[in-house]
Amino acid sequence: MGNNPNYCRIVETKRRATPGKNAAPQPLPASGARSGTQSIERVVGMLRVVASRGRRGMRIADVVSLSGLPMSTCFRMLQRLEVEGLLVRDLLTRKYHLGPLLYELGMLAQPHYQLSELCDEALRVIAEQTHDTVYLSERRGPESICTSRALGAYPIKALTLDVGIRRPMGVGAGGLAILSALPEAEAELIVAANEARYAKFGAFEPGFLREAIAQTRAQGYSFLDSAATPGAAAIGVAFPPDNPIAAVSVAAISSRMGPARRAEVAKIIHQQVRAICVLLEAKSAAPSSGRDGD
Repeated sequence: MGNNPNYCRIVETKRRATPGKNAAPQPLPASGARSGTQSIERVVGMLRVVASRGRRGMRIADVVSLSGLPMSTCFRMLQRLEVEGLLVRDLLTRKYHLGPLLYELGMLAQPHYQLSELCDEALRVIAEQTHDTVYLSERRGPESICTSRALGAYPIKALTLDVGIRRPMGVGAGGLAILSALPEAEAELIVAANEARYAKFGAFEPGFLREAIAQTRAQGYSFLDSAATPGAAAIGVAFPPDNPIAAVSVAAISSRMGPARRAEVAKIIHQQVRAICVLLEAKSAAPSSGRDGD
């Protein structure tokens, strides 16, 4: 695919984070008293750091840079997490990836988190109608995570996200749509909590983000152009309206997102989001068929 002249992969550019800047997806606790809670936070934080690169993996030097922890501490933690099966190290690339134990535990947790399956048909329809790339982003605390993706037929694709990538909420059209649909006080708390992390995502900083939130609320959908990914534009719609937990967004090269087409794409997304909300209501109203011990 990379050798096809009609195919252009738009890659998100990120500034290299420096130690001590809290640039990691979730800042790790500072060294101090090793309580049980701190140890758990550190382990989860380390897994988040490695997961922030998606399936590309991460070398130990990058883990040190993003976590802000000393090399010796990172080395010991990574070794132990590898022994426990939470991480695995590729012998050729020397990169760490999420390990088999997380996959095995995830298979057990999957039945409780099926939003992506519920949205599959809607994402397919949107991709078919717009010919562009469609993403499902779900809220995870102050972050949004890409949980599904559908590709349209247009030959130049804006592949700005991989499934599993998480970012501070507001970065990207999906996260911005969710953030803008939250109550003002809650949205402001999230912006403040992520303030130190926004700086590494191109144009994103609290002033820009607050202006984008206001615009999203006024027009009913989010729109970003070359904000996190140069040359790519995206539109997002959050759902459900009364309790936004996710968003559907469409990304394309900027030249395909002029004002007229922007309104057309937003209308298509809104139609499918309403269909998703109907499915969610039906699912919540239906009695559970699962049985303990199955």
